[in-house]
Amino acid sequence: MLNYIKEKLQEMHCDAYEITEKKVTGWEFYFIRHKLDQNRVKEETTITVSVYRSLEDGKFLGKATGEIFPTASREEVDKTLEDLYYQASLIKNPYYTLTDRPLPETEKIAQVDVDKIAEDFVTLMKEIPETEEKYLNSYEIFVNLVEQYMVNSNGVEYRCTYPQSMLEYVVNARNGEHEIELYRIGDSGSCDKEGLKKEIMRTMDFGADRLKAVPTPKMESIPVLLSTDVATLVYSYLGAQCNVGLKYMKVSEWEIGKPISEDLRGDKLSIEVLRSLPNSSKNFDVDSEGSYIQERYLIRDGVVESYNGARQFSQYLGIEDNSIIYNAKVSGGTHSAEELRSGDYLEVVEFSDFSVDEMGGDIAGEIRLGYLHKDGVTTIVTGGSVAGNMEDALKDMAVSREMVQYDCYLIPAVTCLKNMRITGVV
Repeated sequence: MLNYIKEKLQEMHCDAYEITEKKVTGWEFYFIRHKLDQNRVKEETTITVSVYRSLEDGKFLGKATGEIFPTASREEVDKTLEDLYYQASLIKNPYYTLTDRPLPETEKIAQVDVDKIAEDFVTLMKEIPETEEKYLNSYEIFVNLVEQYMVNSNGVEYRCTYPQSMLEYVVNARNGEHEIELYRIGDSGSCDKEGLKKEIMRTMDFGADRLKAVPTPKMESIPVLLSTDVATLVYSYLGAQCNVGLKYMKVSEWEIGKPISEDLRGDKLSIEVLRSLPNSSKNFDVDSEGSYIQERYLIRDGVVESYNGARQFSQYLGIEDNSIIYNAKVSGGTHSAEELRSGDYLEVVEFSDFSVDEMGGDIAGEIRLGYLHKDGVTTIVTGGSVAGNMEDALKDMAVSREMVQYDCYLIPAVTCLKNMRITGVV
């Protein structure tokens, strides 16, 4: 099929193309309490084709992308490619070229024992200590072996295999007639039994505490601590400000060699791009466009050092040697988690919704469960909201030296945001 697609594209005299074939062999397990309700094995193959056309004597480049089923007939393939060729003529982007840099390695074939990964997940869930007051309601385990191949019209090709896993679970907590559910979902490469066990047991404690929560009081301002995976959205914002797409569209005003805040009084953060992280679901050396992933600092000690992102916008900014970011390490904490958890603060561990707008930096979160520490007293609270803006938060932001990993992010275990507005319930 791939050879036929290449031949057809060459016959059509398209100016450039990219083809990606992704085969996913998956094992799925569905448990109610600890009883296996259903399990199955799946095998899916998708072929994605991008067709490029040079327009107006090379002034513009058009692009159209579509999928071709591996079982498609030659007539169906021809029709899809011809449609893409036409659609590419309707798009006019300033001209850029596909990557043509030779890769140091053309394949990364990981040895993946999918049966062992699945077994580790099942064993882990059965080892979680439960009581009548807090227990696992249900959980679903997905373990995939991914085999991926990409090639472009410049002869750049890369083949890799890697594991991808996902765990979904529902925790129930009850107190007399009252009961609550907490839902979690998380991606990983394989099964980090120790880390997941701590996370699940912590989630159970959150469920039990939620039943004791009282309405959040009104407060003018108090430091907000984040110690769950929502903190990754804060660091995604920082990475986005170093993205060539936002730079080209003049959304990000960050410049190489300049600090991320003009009045930086807090911790001087660093963000490092990595090709791999232990147990990440995105461990490969080449990005989706065929560019070798450059290990580098986006931000070092609070100063912008480089940009990241797609080849199109990189070229528009005059950057040839660039790549898309997948795995990242955030560091720069000067405090211990214990030090950050001192004085008055609100640690929010459950949000009904939490977001950080990459375009404007607005922070918004609806509090589902938090721990208010004020005047030496700890109160479990719920309701109300957290609001602020990253531009203000960066000035006094403090993070812990201790680290925690959420899939492809290795970040400080505790993030302290100041200058937040708290809307209470009472």
